Amino acid sequence: MLDVRRLRLLYEFAAQGSIAATALATGQTASAVSQQLAALEKETGVSLLERTARSAQLTDAGRRLVEHTAHILEAIDAAETSLAAESAEPRGRVTVTAFPTVAVALAGPIVRRLRRYPELQMVLLQQHTVSESLARVRSGEIDLALIDDWSGQRRPATTGPLTFHHLVNDPLVAVLPVKHPLAVKEVLSAHELAGESWIASPDGEPSRMALARLWRAEGISAPVSEFEGLDTILTLVAKGLGVTVAPWMAAAERKDVAVRRVAEDLPGRDVYVVHRTASTGRPAVMTVLQALHLAARKLMAAAERV
Repeated sequence: MLDVRRLRLLYEFAAQGSIAATALATGQTASAVSQQLAALEKETGVSLLERTARSAQLTDAGRRLVEHTAHILEAIDAAETSLAAESAEPRGRVTVTAFPTVAVALAGPIVRRLRRYPELQMVLLQQHTVSESLARVRSGEIDLALIDDWSGQRRPATTGPLTFHHLVNDPLVAVLPVKHPLAVKEVLSAHELAGESWIASPDGEPSRMALARLWRAEGISAPVSEFEGLDTILTLVAKGLGVTVAPWMAAAERKDVAVRRVAEDLPGRDVYVVHRTASTGRPAVMTVLQALHLAARKLMAAAERV
């Protein structure tokens, strides 16, 4: 009998194109991925991958098995959906992955709403990368993924086996120490903050790139201390060590910083929730999805009052 977990891994290999990328997307080592795929080859009795010293690609048999696996995963989803639909009450375990700033902002309202469904259990896991979360949704390891997108381009609703729901646009805001002299103002311009000490993510991070675009447009240059992790950056701002620009959701629940609108046009990030298209009929998944929408809508209503 073929191991479904190994079939999921082969399916992800077909999507990623290499063992290294598959390992990164699934949070495993390349060695572990290679061993699992080798074990699947033993189970099938045929060569699924054509390996060289530096690469691997699917054989004809591997491609045929991937095609079968797509139907197998759809059938598993359909079976789960059919069984779940037997009960009008959402029940079972729904696994969600999210990046920390969104998880903290939305977790409270979601948990409170889901208490009305005693048979429904939501498990919230930390997301490491968007590609890893999407891979885990595709493979069926998790049910829903909250992801961010800084491109400014709206994603299509359906992409292959995945469905994307646009949750919110999370605007970038100025974040200052509570007792900073400029914190008395409701709206701040980039030039008012230009002379401040800045704390920001390292070069290449999306929020830092957005800040760099603003400075280029306004002809600003300012000293920057670089730190990884928005929570770390906001904690340093709270201690009075500088100012920053961050997504609203990252600072929404904090009482130790002042959050102010930025006068200039400063695009933020789009937040999506993603699930397998075949899970659309599962009451438990749809109930958690609805809770996410309601929690995000309530939170962003507060953002508009800032």
